[in-house]
Order: sequence, then structure tokens, then C-alpha cells
Amino acid sequence: MNTDIADLYVSRTERGSAIIARQEPVVYHQGNYAQALNEQQLERYAKDGFLVIENLFDEHEVQELLAELERLRLDPALKGMPELITEPGDQDALRSLFRVHQLSDRMAELIRDPRLVNVARQVLGSEVYVHQSRVNMKPGLYGKEFFWHSDFETWHIEDGMPNMRAVSCSLLLTDNNEHNGPLMLVPGSHRQFIACEGATPDENYKSSLKVQTVGTPDEVSLKLLIDNGGLESVRAKAGSVIFFECNTMHASSGNLSPWARSNVFTVFNSVENKLEAPRNGLAPRPEYLAARQHTDTIVPATELEPDELLMVG
Repeated sequence: MNTDIADLYVSRTERGSAIIARQEPVVYHQGNYAQALNEQQLERYAKDGFLVIENLFDEHEVQELLAELERLRLDPALKGMPELITEPGDQDALRSLFRVHQLSDRMAELIRDPRLVNVARQVLGSEVYVHQSRVNMKPGLYGKEFFWHSDFETWHIEDGMPNMRAVSCSLLLTDNNEHNGPLMLVPGSHRQFIACEGATPDENYKSSLKVQTVGTPDEVSLKLLIDNGGLESVRAKAGSVIFFECNTMHASSGNLSPWARSNVFTVFNSVENKLEAPRNGLAPRPEYLAARQHTDTIVPATELEPDELLMVG
């Protein structure tokens, strides 16, 4: 954990909104970790704050994961669990399901896939653990938007993540096109931290996972970021993966098309960046949103011994 850098990422206080320059590297060139990305890909990730690798998983793998997602969606044992988030105003439409790597053996295998975890190890320059896992779904015609935000702003303030040393991996389980609410990102926005206005209510996560209103950028700062970096809407086939830096500003619009959109997310955090106390005197969020107890190092499946593979499955 890096405690040498003072906490400049103050947010949701009386200080109000502000744009603060990033203090940490984007790519940590240290350690001897699998070189999953080439130099050109690393440069793109460092410059834009995200990288899309198309067709990283094949059709058979995608269909297998979709079938597992459908099994989870219909599992009566999950009904009423806090990990299951429904769409605003519709208790039957699944919006997100958290902690999927602990609810599903197949998802547990996925987080150890070297195509994901070795990218995380390489860009973060350390061993990693799962800070959060989830599936985001946008049912056709009814899927709601996710407003602009930086994940790190939430994880720093509400979870106590010290530094910008985490990466999200979003595996597309359905085609993401211009009509079904694809992920939108602001290239280069990861180099600026947007301090947000407004205090954080107690148990804010109970409402913010449906509609986020706290921890969102002010209009002036957001416009400056977009005017400077532009917007990129990720349109890619199922099986593609979006790797995006924890401070990259992103959002997605509602899905007014008839085509559902489903992506599975794994957030890898450096083992040198484990959570501290939340900022501003907040109580920690639940374990399914921010891992504090289950922080075992994720070993890629290719490095596991046969008996360890049996334990994973």
C-alpha cells in the first residue's frame, strides 16, 4: 500500500467540485508478470485509460457463460438477496448481480482466466485480488442508463481504496451496438480526478446501484473532460473485452432497442492497494461490493497445479 502520497482525492465535502491531477502511474512497470499486452496495447491503455480487445473469448465460451447467467437469473435461492439489484420501478427486471465469482463455479473459473488476470497483473505491476465482480444487464426496451461517473471516486470515498491501482475487465456476453446502451468512455479522463459535490447519505449504495446521484461529476467539469478527450462508444461483438482504468469517466445510455445487453465485470485491485477506512467517516459498504475479507491473490489457471484446479472447480 502506498502511504507516501497525501490524500489529494478529497471529494463530497464542503470544498465542492474540483479537477485534480492524477498522482499515480497508469501502467506500473515493475515486477515480472506475464506480458499479456504488447507495447502498442499498453501505450493505448496508458493514453486513453481503456483498451478493447475484440473476440478474446470464442462463441462457445460466450454461450456457456450466457447459460450460466440465465441459470443465476432464474435461481429462486437468489431472490431477495442484497447482491441482486433490479431495475428502478421493476422488481422483476435484473439490473446487476454482484459477487458472481462466489455464487457460481463457472464465474470463479472466469476470474482466473489468464486472458483477464494476466492483463491486470501486467498493468498494475503486482499480484491482484478481486475487489468486486458483477453482471450488468440491460433488458431490451426497458434497460435504464448508468450516469457518468468514475469508479475510483466511489471506491475511494465509500470503500477507502487508497490509490488508482485497479482495473475493470468487462467481458461482453452479447453484441454491444449503438442501439442497446453500450459503454461510453472519455479518452484521457483517467488523468484527472473530479471531486464531486454533496455529502454521502448513510447506506448510499442501496439507492445508488439503481440510480446514482451522489458521486457524479458536475456539468462544467464533465464538459471540459469531453471537450478535451472526446467520447468513445464501445461497439463490439460478444466475446470482446473492455479493460478500463479505475478512474476513467464512463456511462451508458438506456436500452431502447429490442436487443438485451449483458456484460460480466471483474474488478482487479493490486494487493498493494487494499482498502483502508472509507473517507468522510462513512461506514464500510458490504463485502459483496468491496472486498475486505476475501482478498486472496488470484492465481491464473495456467499456473495452478492439477489438485488446485480441482479445488477451484
